[in-house]
Amino acid sequence: MNIADALDRNRCFFADRDAVVFGGRTWSYGELWADANRVASALAGLGVTAGDKVCVFLSNRPEFVTAYYGCQKLGAVCVSLSSLSKADEIEYMANDSESVALITEVELLAEVPARPRIAGVRTVVTVGGGGGDVTWEALLAGGAPEFTTARTDREDGAAIIYTSGTTGRPKGVVLTHGNVVSNTNATKYMTGMRGEDRAVCFLPIYHSFGQNFIVNAVVQAGCTLVLHKKFELEPVLASLRENRVTRWYAVPPIYILMLNHPDRRAVDEALGAVRYCFSAAASMPGEVARRWKERFALEVNEGYGLTETTPFASYNHEFRHKEGSVGTAIMNVEIAITDPDGSAVPRGELGEIWIKGPNVMKGYYRKPEATLETIVDGYVRSGDIGYMDEEGYIFIVDRLKDMINASGLKIWPREVEEVLYTHPNVKECAVIGVPHEVFGETVKAVIALREPGTTTAEELVDLCRRHLADYKAPRLVEFVPELPKNATGKILKREVRDEAPPRS
Repeated sequence: MNIADALDRNRCFFADRDAVVFGGRTWSYGELWADANRVASALAGLGVTAGDKVCVFLSNRPEFVTAYYGCQKLGAVCVSLSSLSKADEIEYMANDSESVALITEVELLAEVPARPRIAGVRTVVTVGGGGGDVTWEALLAGGAPEFTTARTDREDGAAIIYTSGTTGRPKGVVLTHGNVVSNTNATKYMTGMRGEDRAVCFLPIYHSFGQNFIVNAVVQAGCTLVLHKKFELEPVLASLRENRVTRWYAVPPIYILMLNHPDRRAVDEALGAVRYCFSAAASMPGEVARRWKERFALEVNEGYGLTETTPFASYNHEFRHKEGSVGTAIMNVEIAITDPDGSAVPRGELGEIWIKGPNVMKGYYRKPEATLETIVDGYVRSGDIGYMDEEGYIFIVDRLKDMINASGLKIWPREVEEVLYTHPNVKECAVIGVPHEVFGETVKAVIALREPGTTTAEELVDLCRRHLADYKAPRLVEFVPELPKNATGKILKREVRDEAPPRS
């Protein structure tokens, strides 16, 4: 079993079909296959062997896709590094993963550490110019257009994706060929991907959502990837129209941005060919999903998962969609809601979400203790709190670490955020706990408004008190121009806590 088997199949049956569209150029599956072969054979010529680690430090661009599949065909492990990383972070991840080669681009070369700091890296390849040991163009020119895909086992490592490192150093999540193949097959089947689909991707493909749920699933389905370096509103709107995009993938803040666009006609035209919308990486506010469906007659499909689960773990089905839920476990996956001791709780009761199945990572690279803490009896402990209804639908309440404890009363930030999002002037918000000398913690809302200065803190607090118990309503409100987010658009509550001093 090898992830690249899907690419080999597509070259055989759909060689002339569009595989990747980027910056006005299109690569067919035949061209993508030949370039991946060239990368595999050239890396082999540089001494890279099956099982070796290769860092891919690239932004969203076709070379990332080609490098990834070149590694898979060779049987090497692709180590995805965030294109936002700085030199110290690159040094840590390259050394921690024991990588022997690194592929980057000229624009990122300044963040590649001096070679003595990454002594295990024997070769640096640069896209878009010189500065490393070999240019991308020379690498392709030196490789053969045909290469026999390595026969890997389903338990062999295929990729290492580093977690965000909210506590301590980031950990390298080892995903196997079996993990990715099973997960992308589930994605293709459950989300109804078809060969004629054209899927947009501006979310970072160094991240598991972009890499597996979008890019690898597209190749598994044999459809077309419309790739963007990043999300830029007007270029993306133009691309949706010009490339007849049928599948839209985004995170909640981007849905909000589209809904608030002043040119309604431009957005309507851009989404004219879209038949499927998906949101993940952060909880979709119910009010936003309702507005999207009313406006465009498109359901916002939601799923749930973690980097450690490749990431797809649950799906809110189109045939039985429940608002506010992330759906039921996907095929071959089990989800349990447990108490602190790991025992299942009754349906409807809160507990930690545990996930088991062929999507569960092999482990954290070279971190056996952390692996044992996270994987228990084959289940990944998610750190998310939720409940399961009688039909097996899962509802996420919040992150365990984000719970606010005010005088022993548990307050889940997401519940408060859902109410705040019903106010028409709330663009985005984050509810956090801040220290209180009497209650231990109290509730603070940090809010970005669509029209600053036209809504008061008192108005928003009153809104919460009308819909929630008084103790859940914010005691403190701070207005900010925008909230800090990571590359996938997820609001970073840790930074909100650091940046937002408690003041009313």
